Amino acid sequence: MALTQDAILKALDTVRDPASGKSIVDSGFIEGVALREGHVSFTIEVPAERGPSSEPLRKAAEDAVSNLPGVLSVTAVLTAHRERDAAPRGRAPVTPTRAPAPHTHTHTPAHNHGAHNHGPAQAAGAPRAAGVPGVNAIIAVASGKGGVGKSTVAVNLALGLAALGMKVGLLDADIYGPSVPRLLSIKEKPESDGKKLKPIVKFGLKAMSIGFLVDEETPMIWRGPMVMGALTQMLTDVEWAPLDVLVVDMPPGTGDAQLTLAQRVPLKGAVIVSTPQDLALLDARKGLAMFQKTEVPVFGIVENMSTFVCPNCGHESHIFGHGGARETAEKLGVDFLGEIPLVPIIRETSDAGTPIVALRPNSPEAAAFLAIAAKVAEKISGTPARNAPKIVIE
Repeated sequence: MALTQDAILKALDTVRDPASGKSIVDSGFIEGVALREGHVSFTIEVPAERGPSSEPLRKAAEDAVSNLPGVLSVTAVLTAHRERDAAPRGRAPVTPTRAPAPHTHTHTPAHNHGAHNHGPAQAAGAPRAAGVPGVNAIIAVASGKGGVGKSTVAVNLALGLAALGMKVGLLDADIYGPSVPRLLSIKEKPESDGKKLKPIVKFGLKAMSIGFLVDEETPMIWRGPMVMGALTQMLTDVEWAPLDVLVVDMPPGTGDAQLTLAQRVPLKGAVIVSTPQDLALLDARKGLAMFQKTEVPVFGIVENMSTFVCPNCGHESHIFGHGGARETAEKLGVDFLGEIPLVPIIRETSDAGTPIVALRPNSPEAAAFLAIAAKVAEKISGTPARNAPKIVIE
């Protein structure tokens, strides 16, 4: 019998909520069931007051699905919410207004991961969570809006830092639209030792993304606390160590997920990506203001798609304007990190899963990313970066 979502729901329907006696499916606890080539993920939402005591329920649900024929791994996320009403199967539960403090758990074999509960965004200046063991620095690559090439910049920046001799990890924090699987052409699943996931290594980078666990075309219909649960697991339940720096490709915008990440992760600094046009720069200012309010140092602004260079004649055109990010950086008192040209080769190599810094490290296009990486490395360490060696594609 082929493994289907209906089969997964039937297995979960056998797990009873001890408080009500009903199944966890009929109680409306199950959300976001995803199936990809034998790898199953889902979220269990329970009332906030039951969060600390619901690990056995998560474990029972995990075991029920693990026993299905064809299941290779199970990722179960437990989240807890206040003001939650039980909802019958097929109906969405009431959107929660807040959630409790994080809940820790133990792990079971074969990709089986528990969950962390997440509270509301902390006030600016609130104590930050402890860092990721074995990771010396965490930096964010962010933008105020989507469509500015933030993920392309994040991947090539990470490769540039690796070219400088640093041990680098890349976390794709965009749950709704993960780009790293495509940008690095990663199709395999991460392995597990029964306690933690092992990041997938590509071009010398240790990478992790929700896109490694679910099908590329599967929509992630998750609410904020569920997203934060997955992000926290990808930070704390992955064998990142040892790393000099973990580059976090942040979700676009300045919503709850972005704000909570900025407040809960001990960020060394942030890089803001924008295009030269006024609308993008307006949103970039919002992103910069978010980091400033959460007391995260802003390393500077990158102007992506700065100048279009004709591949035939070499003529330069400023399609989206030019110099806007530099001017904005000067007005806001932050560094301008550099310009990335708008050239077909960057788009083509990104779509092919062989980023320009990996494929053509000696090209002028790669040089733009490497120059930015050198400035970021200097800000991380406080010392000038070394010259970048060539990167060999694995």
